[in-house]
Amino acid sequence: MQTAAFSELFPLFNAASPETVDWLLSIAVEHEYPANRAVLMEDAWGNAVYFVETGWVKVRRHAGEEVITLAILGRGDFFGEMAILDESPRSTDVVALSAVRLLSISAQRFIQTLFRDSQLHHRMLQLMVRRLRQTNYRFQLRHQPPAIKLVSTLVGLGETYGVPTEYGTEIFNIPFQDLADVSDITLDETTKIMEKLNSKGWVRLAPGRQAIYLVHMKQLAHIAGRV
Repeated sequence: MQTAAFSELFPLFNAASPETVDWLLSIAVEHEYPANRAVLMEDAWGNAVYFVETGWVKVRRHAGEEVITLAILGRGDFFGEMAILDESPRSTDVVALSAVRLLSISAQRFIQTLFRDSQLHHRMLQLMVRRLRQTNYRFQLRHQPPAIKLVSTLVGLGETYGVPTEYGTEIFNIPFQDLADVSDITLDETTKIMEKLNSKGWVRLAPGRQAIYLVHMKQLAHIAGRV
């Protein structure tokens, strides 16, 4: 991957110097995984930072026999950055939702790069603060009706990872259980709301294309209270 394309794909590196990006590209390791394959196990957190080049992944938490999806990440995002600074045991893993291609950079080299490039360090802090704000926003929605919670999740995924198409903003055909977990609602609620959104024409379900199309983003954003 060329330096400019790498910086464009990953917002983290927008402010990094070309020398930093060249260095990271030279040491990055590429990984490819099929759908439903674990890409990061519980005991591997803290070894590296991972960047999603293509595809979709989910971060899961294990609580006894229960597994709950905490986050859904797509192209241009990254994970593992907090674990390189935190050596506490992890009870989470990362699983590919679709076929996925990742780039990894070892923890030691990534930390060295952060210290060498102050702009990259600052950008990393900005993105971590943004994630914290997103978490706070989800917390603020905890007493909202299920439809608002789910639509907020869909709009957030569309704004962050969606691809504009003639059918609307395209995101991956995320399993309803994962949408339910991330939205903090039940699977039954998720199924009913998605069917209603589909019947109204606001969302188009296209499992054959492994896609969900957010047909009317403005209306959906209004429902979610984002406008």
